[in-house]
Amino acid sequence: MSPSALNGETAVGPEGPRQKSRATIDTIRVGCIAMVEKDGQARRAEILSIRDTKSGRQFYCNFDNFNKRLDEWVPVKRIDFDQDVEWPNPEKDKPKDGKGKNSTAPKRKVVGNKAQKRPGKREQSVASEAVTPHPWPDFTDSQPQSKAPSTPRDLEPKAGETPGANGDDMDVDEDESTLEVKKEGGGFSREAEIEKLRTGGSMTQNPTELARIRNISKVQFGQWDLFPWYFSPYPEAFTQEDVIFICEFCLSYYGDKKSFCRHRSKCTLQHPPGNEIYRDDYVSFFEIDGRRQRTWCRNLCLISKMFLDHKTLYYDVDPFLFYVMTQKSEKGHHLVGYFSKEKESADGYNVACILTLPQYQRKGFGRLLIQFSYELSKIEGKLGSPEKPLSDLGLLSYRQYWSENILELLLECNERDEKSSIEQISSTLAMTTQDVEHTLQALKMQVYHKGEHKLVIPESLIKLREKTKQKQKRFIAPERIQWKPPVFTASSRTWGW
Repeated sequence: MSPSALNGETAVGPEGPRQKSRATIDTIRVGCIAMVEKDGQARRAEILSIRDTKSGRQFYCNFDNFNKRLDEWVPVKRIDFDQDVEWPNPEKDKPKDGKGKNSTAPKRKVVGNKAQKRPGKREQSVASEAVTPHPWPDFTDSQPQSKAPSTPRDLEPKAGETPGANGDDMDVDEDESTLEVKKEGGGFSREAEIEKLRTGGSMTQNPTELARIRNISKVQFGQWDLFPWYFSPYPEAFTQEDVIFICEFCLSYYGDKKSFCRHRSKCTLQHPPGNEIYRDDYVSFFEIDGRRQRTWCRNLCLISKMFLDHKTLYYDVDPFLFYVMTQKSEKGHHLVGYFSKEKESADGYNVACILTLPQYQRKGFGRLLIQFSYELSKIEGKLGSPEKPLSDLGLLSYRQYWSENILELLLECNERDEKSSIEQISSTLAMTTQDVEHTLQALKMQVYHKGEHKLVIPESLIKLREKTKQKQKRFIAPERIQWKPPVFTASSRTWGW
């Protein structure tokens, strides 16, 4: 591994000299490094795969010093054939990377556990590549939906700002509301942690999943054009489409616009197919049994796989409950995000998978999802914790939630002149003692003094808490939750064809 890779940066292609010469659309092949236009600038990129679609030939490019999430399918016109192309060395490149002319899922060399991450350097925001809003379409055959603009634009508050694609599954607020302490002398800082995780690549434990090429270029989902970040196992025929259409209510997917418009004219579903267990003036939550609604839940997992690199299964939904958060409009309940939960977790996890859709990230929805999962744990009388490992920004979102709630509880106890302990914090907030202790250690709030452990609150955290109080945040109202812990038989907790 090169020194640059150890520092979190990597250049495309192997080290050492390569043969250079001009190429054409017919001679360029997998493994070549060419100059490819990205964001109006020519950048060095390695071609990982080639495919022919209805709109013409496309090349899957990994850009030099860019995060894997920014790999994309590009048309021929974006490749500069007036400049020399670096050709792959068959003797050196093939054994190292396992790439061939017909390769569609190049394999990366794995060295120990650290090789699970593919390092890369993020050079700029990718908000425009994550999601593009467009007006609500009228789904009729006689009046097809309007063409989406190529760049995001401001919409009404309901549509919101265009989120960045640098969050994996949660929404870390871009403000100072996090209550994590910055260490002096180059230690932990929120900004450095976000940058490290966002550019660090995948946290998947399956290296073969990491190497899989993103197969869907664009998704039209309601009023949004979504640009996936990762591979999702849709049928192979859909990989030949320039855009696939997904019904935002029943989640059925179509490669043909006419078929999709016909479906929308007949689809009567206006909310997730489950019981509504929470509603306020901002969001609603629906509980859906994966065993009873297999097709809908599998389709939901297919969507989430496009934005979660560590999610590997989409079909095994029977053992899970899905808690789906929506926002209501005159057209129905629009999917915002969800978390899944095992019907019976041997490890006591209260969340198996969690996702906020890209168009709703950085708006506080991730915090609502996390809070709702803990409110359910409180009703169950159990201590909850998310399934490990967390994705990159999922980890940051949970750290932020843990920090805020633990600090708030400690300050309340201090005002009432009450003593507190890790066990008390754990039982009050329904968090595991391990999560509480790790959070206290990260915040430097746990000290050893005169032969015993004590909890202290740094002055910097108190000042930051006063500052964040001025910002309006939305919370789940526990009294509005209409839910009782479901009881399942042994057969209903697993597969039962």
